[in-house]
Amino acid sequence: MSHKFEIYKDKAGEFRVRFSYNSEVMFSTQGYSSKSSAQNAIDSIKKNGPGAPTEDNT
Repeated sequence: MSHKFEIYKDKAGEFRVRFSYNSEVMFSTQGYSSKSSAQNAIDSIKKNGPGAPTEDNT
């Protein structure tokens, strides 16, 4: 698969989510205290992301 979400634990012991496409990390989230909160972030991105507008601040 060329794209994936990954939940991992950072050096501070918090759970984070990163999204990779073709093995390149596209973004990483803030730290969460629980794994379930990290999974909720993934679910929210999947649900709300496709309709999100693009804001150009250039």
